[in-house]
Amino acid sequence: MSTPRFHVPDATTGARLRDLVAGMALPLPDSANHHARRVLRLRPGDPIVLFDGRGHEYHALLEEAPADNPVNAGRFAARVLHGGAVDREAGVPITLVQALSATEKIDWLVEKCVELGVARLVLAPAERSVVRLEAARGERRLGRWHDIGVAACCQCGRNRLMEISLAADLGTAFQWAAPAAGAAWLLDPGAPATLAGSAMRTDPPAPVAFAVGPEGGFTPAEIALAESSGYVRVRLGPRVLRTETAGLAAATALLALNGEYER
Repeated sequence: MSTPRFHVPDATTGARLRDLVAGMALPLPDSANHHARRVLRLRPGDPIVLFDGRGHEYHALLEEAPADNPVNAGRFAARVLHGGAVDREAGVPITLVQALSATEKIDWLVEKCVELGVARLVLAPAERSVVRLEAARGERRLGRWHDIGVAACCQCGRNRLMEISLAADLGTAFQWAAPAAGAAWLLDPGAPATLAGSAMRTDPPAPVAFAVGPEGGFTPAEIALAESSGYVRVRLGPRVLRTETAGLAAATALLALNGEYER
């Protein structure tokens, strides 16, 4: 079994994880403490890994928090062994613009984007989206997607959280995501060019963006809007992929061509 990993944001501890040195003890924040004690049933002396979501991780041992403070009752602390900056980010910074679709599809997509190493996910409503999110509901969903992303980082070993944004419309999303240097592709089964025929390998790696439509695809007007924002239409081969599959397939292909799986 791999060593359990816990996200410890600076704001939950009053100290920056990256400032810790060997021998220091850090009380676990509420969510991590509950998961360690009640879900994983860990005990004092068990090894854990802490990460701050900004690129740092520390190996530590669990111990009971000092009993001199009533606030520490039932709380674990982590005694730091060693750690520092550890980079497991993808070699190519990838942004995925994803049109909103069914909730369970986006939940799954967030998890898999984190595992693959996507740097940024920008969600936006499209004309054919089956889901619409008003402001309050959108904020709640962003909170849920953040939690899914954190859990995926705990599992896969990433030390930086994937950025997740919700744009008001596709035009805004396209503008947010298009890299200043690099390439931007709109995945379209009817495109004349293939993704493999585009300049997918860059040295040094440059930021890229992919845009994926909802279940019914982008409308002609949305495709024109993307092209006016610098996106190039490409297809992924002879088969039509689902909305939650297309961006992941494109990201995987791009990373493979740029040596990600040789590291």
